[in-house]
Amino acid sequence: MEQSNVNLPEKPYDEIDLTDLFKRMGRIISRFCRALGRAFLTVFFFAIRKSLYLFLSLLIGIGISYLLKSTSERFYTSTITLRSNTVPNSQLIQYLNNLYDFTRTENYEALSSALNLPFEKAESLLKIQAFWLIDRGGDGIPDHVDFRNNHNALDTINFRMQDRLVIRVRTTIPQAMNSIRDGIISYIENNALYQQQNALRLQQNEVMLARVNYDITQLDSLQKVKYFEETRQFFPRDGGQMIFLQEQHRTQLLHEDIYSLYARKQQMEQIQTLYADLVTVLFDFSPSSRADNRLGFYAKWVVPITMVLCILLLIFFDKRRKFMELYQKY
Repeated sequence: MEQSNVNLPEKPYDEIDLTDLFKRMGRIISRFCRALGRAFLTVFFFAIRKSLYLFLSLLIGIGISYLLKSTSERFYTSTITLRSNTVPNSQLIQYLNNLYDFTRTENYEALSSALNLPFEKAESLLKIQAFWLIDRGGDGIPDHVDFRNNHNALDTINFRMQDRLVIRVRTTIPQAMNSIRDGIISYIENNALYQQQNALRLQQNEVMLARVNYDITQLDSLQKVKYFEETRQFFPRDGGQMIFLQEQHRTQLLHEDIYSLYARKQQMEQIQTLYADLVTVLFDFSPSSRADNRLGFYAKWVVPITMVLCILLLIFFDKRRKFMELYQKY
């Protein structure tokens, strides 16, 4: 009886051995952790051995920061929030940032003329710039100001608010904030095109308000007539008793229409009284008695720079022989 030969499948050369793979990964992770530990210990003991020099670099950084603070003129920063009643926000922000160009180029004569300020107060303005307010979630409540101007237009969660903006002002004379606010509003209202747009807006709103008042009067009269007719139907002439619920429902619908018209009327009256100007101040400049460029303003970047330079010098002197060998070799 012949014995049948069973051909077993051969193991392919490119088959992955998971056990060997995990071992290799474990060795790589182990070597990485040991290298990380050695690097930490090297840095730690290096900092201990050179702690005196690092402390001196810290003192030098603080000293330089104090010197910059003492020799620099004090400046103050504050913000104001405006509601744009007529002009689109994008157009108004671009128009206001012309003032930023004046401060950036130190064109104080143009700045004084635009804001109707004395030259001394205009010269004290270091920066004036308009920014978007960001509404997170679209609930109509401002969450933060886009001071970096890095908002993504494709963002579907955070939205630019289209009816208000923030203006940030930096000046060396904090007492001039009220004059600067009046100058900003005057700069906006003196634009002839904006004046025409606002006059047209108020005229159209007045016409619509008159129409809404007329519709309210008409609906009110109609409601009284309907109510009279429905009341008569409760008492038929033949002495029977019948109620027309459908007609009552129609009268109730008139109530909703009247309330809707009253809500529109209130909005239009707000436009005529509260928001009749081109812009409305929502939050004014807050008075600041503390300068922005205090010691910490300079120390937050001077101290790290001095310490990094100190560390580089210490590494260079500690490994100067190796550096010289590399230099001579190459």
